[in-house]
Amino acid sequence: MSLWEYANPKKFLTTSERIMPFVWAVSLACLAVGLIWGFFFTPDDYKQGSTVKIIYLHVPAALMAINAWLMMLVASLIWLIRRHHVSALAARAAAPVGAVMTLIALVTGAIWGQPMWGTWWEWDPRLTSFLILFLFYLGYIALWEAIDNPDTAADLTSVLCLVGSVFAVLSRYAVNFWNQGLHQGASVMRVGAVTGSDTAEKVSNVFFYPLLTCIVGFVLLFVALVLYRTGTEIRARRIKALLARERIAS
Repeated sequence: MSLWEYANPKKFLTTSERIMPFVWAVSLACLAVGLIWGFFFTPDDYKQGSTVKIIYLHVPAALMAINAWLMMLVASLIWLIRRHHVSALAARAAAPVGAVMTLIALVTGAIWGQPMWGTWWEWDPRLTSFLILFLFYLGYIALWEAIDNPDTAADLTSVLCLVGSVFAVLSRYAVNFWNQGLHQGASVMRVGAVTGSDTAEKVSNVFFYPLLTCIVGFVLLFVALVLYRTGTEIRARRIKALLARERIAS
């Protein structure tokens, strides 16, 4: 079986409709378990108090904000190279979801950072690159809506996605590039964060495991939403095509 089979809209719809109930169920279960576990059954941090529990929303949302754009990049490249319409529609479907994830990350980051840094906003490299990434999401969505020809819109938004990927990468690695930022280095998705094999500050296991559950929930929620929205985009395009044929026939 080839992956390119799913470039066929009918095949994609059939497969996505079959797996979506399972993805929805597992994502909601992971979110419920992770958030309840994290907010009600983990202790306060010795430095940050109960504020640290924002991690269960902030970190998964931030990870998905970046990875949603990277998924859009892959789908856009497939469109530019192979001209598969499902990939272009999948990128379009992912954009609003990624934008919401980015907004959640910005808002929860401000709430988390205010008691730690003494300010709601600082022009920290990661914060700034995240804000720019959010603006790219809005620009991407607006560009799709502004152009009537779907193929032209897919071409231009794919180019925009390529440019915006720079800020997606910066959002992830800004701490590594600029040491003077307020954010600490990686402390979650790192071998030492689980095994304790390094000496850098890391997330304790008591916080890590419910956080990991939340991350899995966010990832599966993103997958479910993108599958659902892509199916909606495919059906909407079919309806437009049928209406156009009826107008020509009449």
